[in-house]
Amino acid sequence: MSQRYPNPSFARLALAPGLLAAIVLLAGVALIDSDWFTIFRYAISILAAIIGVFAFQARQWWWLPAFAAIVVLWNPIVPVELDSLAWQILHLAAAVVFVAAGLLIRVPQTPDPASARR
Repeated sequence: MSQRYPNPSFARLALAPGLLAAIVLLAGVALIDSDWFTIFRYAISILAAIIGVFAFQARQWWWLPAFAAIVVLWNPIVPVELDSLAWQILHLAAAVVFVAAGLLIRVPQTPDPASARR
């Protein structure tokens, strides 16, 4: 049986968390001055760390400083206090970084020996 589309040798593992983080960042603009902003910070910091791990696995080191900065700025343990306008600008910039990283980070996949025998 002929396989029409071969399995790709890479996966975009950062795409789903990148898009999710961008959605959360854009929705989070409304939460900047509320008490929910702390919970929001946890979500963004965790998603940035996850994508940082994917960038490390893909050996795309140039993404690591951007995600380290996002983890530090949105860190809820030692919060960085900025005014509302600065947070709004940072939310939009971080959303662009998350989407770009999700599209561009490709983790190499090892071929599955079981699928090669078929």
